Amino acid sequence: MFQQLKNIDSAFKHIKLFSIVVIVVCLIISCFALAKSFQAVQTAQNRVYILANGKALEAFSAGRKDNVQVEAKDHVKTFHQYFFTLDPDEKVIQTNISKALYLADGSAKAQYDNLRENGYYSNLIAANISQEINVDSVQLDINQYPYFFKCFASQKLIRATSTTTRNLVTEGFIRNVSRSDNNPHGFLIENWKTINNRDTTIQR
Repeated sequence: MFQQLKNIDSAFKHIKLFSIVVIVVCLIISCFALAKSFQAVQTAQNRVYILANGKALEAFSAGRKDNVQVEAKDHVKTFHQYFFTLDPDEKVIQTNISKALYLADGSAKAQYDNLRENGYYSNLIAANISQEINVDSVQLDINQYPYFFKCFASQKLIRATSTTTRNLVTEGFIRNVSRSDNNPHGFLIENWKTINNRDTTIQR
């Protein structure tokens, strides 16, 4: 009888130990599943799906600091394209310059006023000259704020009889401002000046 009781007690201890092990394993699995679920939710929140031409394209959200290089360089490029892409049409010139001036401070307005007073835009219209720009590269120093930049570009002045190519080098600083429809990057160019703008080739 005592042997039977010992066997029952031993079996009960084994069942108790087995139950504890099962409970601990279940808790570990539950904690792991919760952690993975939280991680999956965080990952999903960083994804944005854009519908374009009937196709869902995945985009990833990122902080401002992650995109400073790309956005600032594109801001500089966009400004130069608006400021220097001109056709012999007063409305086109005014439209492009207006867009450019939203992206820069009074230093750009001062250069525009100087060119206008010297008859630069009137000469473009009178001589039917189109002006195009190609931004070759933008150097950006993000180790200081406002960020210093130097822009290297080439200009083409297209006439009926010839095409003149110019080297253009400008520099300035960029600081953060609020984003808007007129300034989607949220940057403002300051103390902008032209370092070099001379003719290199003339094709006839």
